Amino acid sequence: MINLFEVRETNKMIEQDLLDVRTITLGISLLDCVDSDMDRLNARIYEKITRLGSRLVETGEAISKDFGIPIVNKRVSVTPVSLVGAGACRTPEDYVSIARTLDRAAKAIGINFLGGYSALVNKGLTASERLLIQSIPQALAETDVVCSSVNVGSTRTGIDMDAVRMMGDIVKKTAELTADRDSLGCAKLVIFCNAPDDNPFMAGAFHGVTEGDAVINVGVSGPGVVKSALEKVRGESFEVLCETIKRTAFKVTRVGQLVAQEASRRLGVPFGIVDLSLAPTPAIGDSVAEILEEMGLQRAGAPGTTAALAILNDQVKKGGVMASSYVGGLSGAFIPVSEDQGMIDAVHEGALSLEKLEAMTCVCSVGLDMIAIPGDTPASTIAGIIADEAAIGVINQKTTAVRLIPVIGKGVGDTATFGGLLGYAPILPVNSFSCDAFVDRKGRIPAPIHSFKN
Repeated sequence: MINLFEVRETNKMIEQDLLDVRTITLGISLLDCVDSDMDRLNARIYEKITRLGSRLVETGEAISKDFGIPIVNKRVSVTPVSLVGAGACRTPEDYVSIARTLDRAAKAIGINFLGGYSALVNKGLTASERLLIQSIPQALAETDVVCSSVNVGSTRTGIDMDAVRMMGDIVKKTAELTADRDSLGCAKLVIFCNAPDDNPFMAGAFHGVTEGDAVINVGVSGPGVVKSALEKVRGESFEVLCETIKRTAFKVTRVGQLVAQEASRRLGVPFGIVDLSLAPTPAIGDSVAEILEEMGLQRAGAPGTTAALAILNDQVKKGGVMASSYVGGLSGAFIPVSEDQGMIDAVHEGALSLEKLEAMTCVCSVGLDMIAIPGDTPASTIAGIIADEAAIGVINQKTTAVRLIPVIGKGVGDTATFGGLLGYAPILPVNSFSCDAFVDRKGRIPAPIHSFKN
């Protein structure tokens, strides 16, 4: 039973501490849309998305109104398109036609993003996956809400360095094709290691092949709530600090569980998971960096930052798993620079560097996220950064990702503006020493010894 105190407490979290459900994401399998004819394939994709997703936005708005819980985004994820298009697509342009179809379907049902223009190349590339990857720059330049992801490695298989090198070039070309918008296309492209099948957050969401025909996944967010709770225990011991984060994460996740179950019931779609990631926004008071600072750091990036982030991530998970039996996705703390005002301030003041952000990704939810870098950064350097993040994921058996934005025509000292939830970002310097000879080697980095668990 929920008592009156809990109701009042939740209302305060929503009204004063910026608690929201960041997204309801409807996962849709497109495997039954597969066809060898491009026109029929596109028609089937459009029909299925618009049929299953027709009530998603109105249902989310109705739940928000009925329960008084802000639901910021309504999104769709689909089966990795490299699998869906394999039978019909013979050129990169064929895949771009699917991207346009996805964009039209997303706009028809009123969602803000659609994820799944993806390829899973942990161990090698098929001809279809190579074509899709080659099509990504044009697809993201010609669409508004389609998001793309490529998984280049896993703990079980190692890292496909051919794919990593290829993605360095793809990121650079995507930046060039959207140079008139501060290279915005790269904000819709994520390169993963150990990508989960049930992630509701963009730009990395896709509907895994082991999922059912349709599923509802919900992502909750409450950095402001956690910060507010920590203000009340300022100066207390680590035990009190950890217990406070854990209890707060429990309450935040319960809100997500309620929304997920209600959306599942109203849409007649099975409930999948609650992703309890702390996802910031550019709004003041809705920052993961400010949580770290409330824990005792002068600025995010100061010595102790990685330890503070490890505490936060661990306690969020411990509180969340007690609140829902189905926790999944990424479930931790995001540290996207452009979407977190505290991170932006830390970069401006020189407290936070690319190298420190890489160290932080060893213990956080994902990886190097929404980081603007100079537009003249070589593709090989981008590939090297991707390889570094994939190595962290492989060795630590966790999801890592890279969403770098080489802003064409801008350099260190400039600012890139993306708008909305994507925010803005100061351009970070990148190590100028070359890694060309390393990333140009062919083949695959083997799986680590601890991958052998049979």
